[in-house]
Parts: sequence; structure tokens; C-alpha cells
Amino acid sequence: MYASSTASPGTYDVLVVGGGVIGLVTAWRAAQRGLRTALADPAPGGGAAHVAAGMLAAVTELHYGEQTLLALNLESARRYPAFTAELEEATGRDTGYRACGTLAVALDADDRAHLRELHALQRACGLDAEWLSGRECRRLEPMLAPGVRGGVRVDGDHQTDPRRLAGALLTACERAGVSFHRAAVIRLLCAGGRATGAELAGGERLSAGQTVLAAGSRSGALAGVPEGVLPPVRPVKGQILRLRVPAAYAPFLSRTVRAVVRGCPVYLVPRENGELVVGATTEELGWDTTVTAGGVYELLRDAHELVPGITELPLVETLAGLRPGSPDNAPLLGPTDLPGLHTATGHHRNGVLLTPVTGDVMAEVLTTGRLPDEARPFSPRRFANAPQELPV
Repeated sequence: MYASSTASPGTYDVLVVGGGVIGLVTAWRAAQRGLRTALADPAPGGGAAHVAAGMLAAVTELHYGEQTLLALNLESARRYPAFTAELEEATGRDTGYRACGTLAVALDADDRAHLRELHALQRACGLDAEWLSGRECRRLEPMLAPGVRGGVRVDGDHQTDPRRLAGALLTACERAGVSFHRAAVIRLLCAGGRATGAELAGGERLSAGQTVLAAGSRSGALAGVPEGVLPPVRPVKGQILRLRVPAAYAPFLSRTVRAVVRGCPVYLVPRENGELVVGATTEELGWDTTVTAGGVYELLRDAHELVPGITELPLVETLAGLRPGSPDNAPLLGPTDLPGLHTATGHHRNGVLLTPVTGDVMAEVLTTGRLPDEARPFSPRRFANAPQELPV
């Protein structure tokens, strides 16, 4: 274990840069292992998860060419019930986890053909996914449009509430003794060819035996990180809507419903508290987080084709966030080529789903130096083309 028995103020075993759900779970698990842990973020508990819908969709999020990522997604989904129970017991806070299942549907012949191909891939991967006729889909979810042509029922794809999850993780970190520094990290500190901590806005310097870069989409822009070590993470914009289902309309949907409408993915995630989340766009627009009329229109238009009754619901919130995308849409987990620096970033659309397994993986790395087998395909070193010169 890398723990230190004595340390001066501002000196830690582990410094986590970033306070989204990935940074929080990393800090919590590190503190549980006995490591003196700090987390630096101006507003911990925010980040992309504040905007996310919280689908735990290992099966229905499967994409061609992402079979390796599928294994990690399934493993994290398997851990979710125990992870949720432990977190809720530790904090006394509800995370909004629902084992409700997911229904993916098709609205026209082209969408049906695409969904059939996806279902074949799911079955080829040994996944539990059942093809349904349009009538069977509407029997499960009566609010669906009459023109639904067919669908795939996945009883193992569930949901959680990312905002509640982040709040619970924040409380768990506080109770585990994590030291919070509510300021932005402006530079990684290095000495002797290794990472030694970070400098905060305002000039404060934090020293740490190990530093974890978990700053989401901003992980690829931290000063002081050598060019060959800086994670290739970019912001991917997503706009999302939140509506309210009045009591007179309940039950509106019993499970997550998703579709591809004219080539555009859309999903509806019903919460037990009456909230209905509709999302999400995927836009390569850099750091822009503007909610646009076009984005809102497209989401409502596609959602209305899927569930016509949605236009009767009050619209209560519109948001845009930035997913941390990587070149292969998979996370970067574990040690980098700079000693003392690890990454836990690049989760793209699977950050909430991968929260449990990421926390476990990073805790193992931080205490033993070993990257667990399930995370080996996701080492940040897979993007290193050649040895880089490290700072001294």
C-alpha cells in the first residue's frame, strides 16, 4: 500500500483532480483503502453527470466495434446493485437506482432493419435481448406511437439518478475523510521525472505521492502534463430536456424507452419522482454549452414521434453538458508513462454506468500499483506512439 503514516498539511497519498462522479468514486475508494486523499474541484458533485440521464445501458448502448468496451460495461452493471446498497448504507441517501429495464423500438422500416441488425449483434455477443413485435411493444408501453414496427426488450438495462448519485458520493467522501479543495487545478506539478501534485487557482500547491487526473472533458487540457502523456480527451456536447409527468398522466412510461428516429438516437428515462428525461444530442462543438432552439426542437420532435403524449407534459429544464470523448469512445484508466500520474477519464457516454468498476479499478491501482485484468484494455498507454521526454 502507498499510504503514509505521517504527512504535513497539504501533503497527501492521493490527489484526485476533478469532482464529477468518476473523481468522487475514485477518492471515496482510495480513502476507504486507508490512503490520505484530497480532491480538487471548484464545485464537486457537478460535471457531465449533472446533465446525464443515468441510463445503465450496457446492452442497448452496444455499438459495432465496441465489443471490448462491452465487457467492461457489463462488469460495471453487474456491480451496480451491491455498489448502490453500499453507498446508500454509508450515506443514508437514495441514489435513484431503478431495476426497470429498457425497451428499444423502431418507427419505420429502415429503423426496424437497423434495430434487427443490432439485435443480431447483441445475440452474437451472448446478451439477453428479446425481439418483440410492434403490438408487443405497445402492450408493454401503451403510450408508444401506433406506428411502432418492433423492438428489443432488455430487462437488464436499468437506470440511476446521476444527480443523486453525485450527492451520495460527495457525502461518502466527506465521511471517509477526503479533504476537499474547492478551487480549479491550473497545473500539474512534477519533480525528479514524476508527478508530485498540483497547483490550484490562487497559488496553493498540493503535494501527493500519486495524482489522478479525473477532470472529465478538461482532462486533456491541464497545463504541466507532458504532451505525450496528456490524455487525448475532447468535449462532446449533449443537450438534454427534463419534463414533469403530472399525477393525472401517471404511469406514463414504466421503463426507459429509446429509438433511432431518422438516424437520430433519442431516449426517454422515467424517474419514480415524476421526472422524465429526454436526450440527447451528440455535437462536436468544442467547449460550447449553449442550449439551442434547434437542439430542443429536434429532441421534442423525435420524442413526440416515439411517444405522442409527451407534448402535453410541462417542460421544466433544458441543459447542455460535455461528455469526455476519447479516440475509441472508451475510458483511460490507470498509470500513465509519467510516474505518479494516473488517469480516470474519457468515459464518453458511459461515465455513470462505469462508476462502480472505475472506483474499484483505481483503488486497486493506487494501493497495489496493479491494473486489474478487466481494465488492461483501457490503459492510457494504448495511445502512446513513442516514448516521451518527461519533466525533471
